[in-house]
Amino acid sequence: MSSATAEARPEHRNPVGAIWRGFREFRRSRPFWGGLLAMIAGVPILYFPYAHLSLGGVTIAMSTTAGAGSLIIGVLLIILGLTAWFQPAVRIFAGVATTLLTLVSIPVSNLAGFGMALFPGIIGGGLMMAWAKLPEPTVAEAAESATAESVATAPTAAGPAVEAPAAGGSVPAQQAAEPKEVR
Repeated sequence: MSSATAEARPEHRNPVGAIWRGFREFRRSRPFWGGLLAMIAGVPILYFPYAHLSLGGVTIAMSTTAGAGSLIIGVLLIILGLTAWFQPAVRIFAGVATTLLTLVSIPVSNLAGFGMALFPGIIGGGLMMAWAKLPEPTVAEAAESATAESVATAPTAAGPAVEAPAAGGSVPAQQAAEPKEVR
């Protein structure tokens, strides 16, 4: 028995596969990558103004007067990334706000986290603005495409199965077989 003819065993379920399929559906139904990049951009903007780096025995404090501005911008970028994930209807607002906050962070917070937040923030904002949900096919469209495939490959009395033409081409016999509308 081949795997094509084997029946699915409903009692055998893969929990990891179910979680992965759920995550895949979550990822495909919202601007996932744009939101993720916006959240990644918020981390260095938050980190560097409050970090105390030590090189050998010398501690370097990056605290500036822009610490409060960096805190606000970093938290807002993370919130906008989460908003794009959980409220995809406001993705345009979240994308524009992410792009603007990333650009504002250049002078406010140590050159946008020393440049580590600049590219993820701008690209993430653009991805959020550009994302659009694909329309789900209706039942009529799915039935129509299935019927078209079966008609295109059905065997005829004159010979073997005829394959459907390439995209953009048309077959006169198929056009003649379509019913004409009577007025």
